[in-house]
Amino acid sequence: MAKRTVRDVDWRGKRALVRVDFNVPFDAAGAISDDSRIREVLPTIVHIREGGASVVLGTHLGRPGGKRVDDLELAPIAERLAELLGTPVEYVHDAPGGLARERAETLREGDVLLLENLRFWPGEEANDPAFAQGLAALADVYVNDAFGTAHRAHASTEGVAHLLPAV
Repeated sequence: MAKRTVRDVDWRGKRALVRVDFNVPFDAAGAISDDSRIREVLPTIVHIREGGASVVLGTHLGRPGGKRVDDLELAPIAERLAELLGTPVEYVHDAPGGLARERAETLREGDVLLLENLRFWPGEEANDPAFAQGLAALADVYVNDAFGTAHRAHASTEGVAHLLPAV
């Protein structure tokens, strides 16, 4: 059986949880110094949005060790992604569940939501089933577009893939 891709999904009215790899470098001034990892996922995001879905993005930045680290928050990435897409990107500082779930449930067709750095929560790297369930609750379909992290058995790469239809 051939692996399904994003082109095989009828996206109308759905929410996609897309695991991306936005682990990008920053310069001494705190600006993104190489946005190629963000640019590489643009075709996937655009395809899903044009198909009629909203997009929830999950990624990590650095190795915060399961706790919040101000310098590893994703606000600059949300800003750069919005510039590249030419559309607003909502950014939530909350873990999957709570405010993140509330915002995901109110997304409209074409909206983009970026979750906070998933490695701020110990459940991500521990592949905690409850953390994976929190991620799965945000969407209807899971897309792993983070090739560089696909080998990791984390909640956002392995755990959630067992809970949602995955491409």
